[in-house]
Amino acid sequence: MNTVNSTNTVHPVQITRVDETQWQALSGDVVVGHADVSTRRHDLRYVSIDVWDDAAFAPLADAVRAALPAPLRTLLAADDPAPAARWERAGFVPERREWEYVLSTAAAVPSLAPGVTILPAGTADEARLRELDREIRAEVEAGPGWHTMPAEVRPCPPGDTLIDPSLYAVAVHRGRYAGLVRVVRGRGPARIGLLAVRAAHQRHGLGRSLLAHALHTLHEAGTTTAWAEVDQSRTAATTLFESFGAERTGQLLHLIHH
Repeated sequence: MNTVNSTNTVHPVQITRVDETQWQALSGDVVVGHADVSTRRHDLRYVSIDVWDDAAFAPLADAVRAALPAPLRTLLAADDPAPAARWERAGFVPERREWEYVLSTAAAVPSLAPGVTILPAGTADEARLRELDREIRAEVEAGPGWHTMPAEVRPCPPGDTLIDPSLYAVAVHRGRYAGLVRVVRGRGPARIGLLAVRAAHQRHGLGRSLLAHALHTLHEAGTTTAWAEVDQSRTAATTLFESFGAERTGQLLHLIHH
């Protein structure tokens, strides 16, 4: 257990590292805040800090930054500038923004483009699906980087990037596995967690066909709404979702400390 003292003109704050991923702020015998670190895809570390005394925020952020190697990230709702300003004072800078979308599943299924077939979730050959997943990830990593994709919070075994093969529908174009969509169902709206098409097969309507298939499948199963997060810089993706009537319900701000 590591302890750091920080003196404020009003409240002396003591920071204690409770375990490998948690810190606690104490003012006297009262807990006034805590920090937590979670690891997401590709070992990206995300920090969250909750305080009940504003004097505890900076010491908690300092303690986490001192204990863990950079880069560190955090994720905020972007509609309130005050939390972002506090993180920026702690040395974090904006990295990217995402739109949060909600859309109805009552979408008409368009006719497929020539040479395109959609394999429903759970029917694709697993070996070919895993190869497609690796190819798409390599293409994204070589460009903007996989960290710009919506966060994957479900754990995978080490070295395995496919969350659950049964969740993926696949677009076959000219005989090749060329695109995929992953949908996760819960008690409420379903989440469209990933929609991607290989670069060589883009501009052939695969993304539109995959999204329409996913929405239609959900509608047939009785799920009326779905939600998704889309990087605001990806104009083609935002245009695609909005063409299906997706409504912006909020935006997320990713910040990073290098």
